[in-house]
Amino acid sequence: MSIYLLDGKDMTSREAAYEMIAGEMDFPDYFGKNLDALYDCLTEKNAENTVVFVNTAILEEYLGDYAEKILSCFRDASSECGFVLREKR
Repeated sequence: MSIYLLDGKDMTSREAAYEMIAGEMDFPDYFGKNLDALYDCLTEKNAENTVVFVNTAILEEYLGDYAEKILSCFRDASSECGFVLREKR
């Protein structure tokens, strides 16, 4: 079982967000740093994994509407493959 902690305060840009997510979640080097690639990598996680996403309100301040797209990607992938997603504003 793995627990991944993602902190919105460290995601000051799209590029920083993807770098942080990829590093924390051990994505492969070929990760494409876009929403489609994010979804693909997230759906490779299984029900034994937990993602804790904190400071989502700050993420929204940094990324505007794109923050919701990233969070929706996590929600959709969680529903698809069963990993636990915890969001904290």
